[in-house]
Amino acid sequence: MATLPFDDRDGVIWYDGSLVPWRDAKLHVLSHGLHYASCVFEGERVYGGTIFKLTEHTERLFASARALGFTLPFTVAEIDDASRQVIRELGIEDGYVRPVAWRGSEMMGVSAQQTQIHVAIAAWQWPSYFSKEARLKGLRLTISKWARPAPNPAPTQTKATGLYMICTLSKHAAEQEGYDDALMLDWRGRIAEATGANIFFVKDGALVTPTPDCFLDGITRRSVMALARARGVEIVERAIQPEEMAGFEEAFLTGTAAEVTPIREIGEFRFDVGELTRTLMEDYDRLVRSEGA
Repeated sequence: MATLPFDDRDGVIWYDGSLVPWRDAKLHVLSHGLHYASCVFEGERVYGGTIFKLTEHTERLFASARALGFTLPFTVAEIDDASRQVIRELGIEDGYVRPVAWRGSEMMGVSAQQTQIHVAIAAWQWPSYFSKEARLKGLRLTISKWARPAPNPAPTQTKATGLYMICTLSKHAAEQEGYDDALMLDWRGRIAEATGANIFFVKDGALVTPTPDCFLDGITRRSVMALARARGVEIVERAIQPEEMAGFEEAFLTGTAAEVTPIREIGEFRFDVGELTRTLMEDYDRLVRSEGA
């Protein structure tokens, strides 16, 4: 089914301090962020007109920018206010917010200290990342040939755009084979995450999840772990080898876009959409509808 192009929509985008018509929110083709991936972003969800964990996301945007060596020309509070302004202006009750910051076009080359730093915030209606059918039945994942890098060659604890190139490659390959997504291993061959979400497994009533030492420790991940602890569920963070999936009973993804979505298949391994997964799905749905920004 065709979707509306993201460059040709009605509405407004917050761009460098003011609202501009959606179609006018453009950047130059020689922007450093396009050529050298000096760009960071966030993904946020709106529930009932409120952006979930807004300040946590904004603070992570600033941390990502610092890790890439540039400073945003606004405060956290100003970006929070701008994000709220955008969703009010667009009348979004349930949707997605995309803040993004990048180096401009004043310099072209690896060295770019004198470039202007731009910040934009867009938002749109978006009720669910995966279909309702997929969320109820569980996702089918393959295992990607691309691996999450070690933390020393890349700023792996950031939402830097360059880190997502292998996610797109992995996602495209998975969908071409009829899967919903792909599981990515790390450079050591251990389980890391999916292309845009963290992963959890269930074994003997406990949650088992990879230690986030080379991939993002997601805000949704931490929220779901807090929900599990509130129910007295044991949480084990450790290195997980792929062959261990044979002994896990349930599996699910967590992420701003994915929310809590069960998995029924990863390559040769099969999982039940079980009681703990369903419980955490329901707990998370209640949380995002009840918690203010």
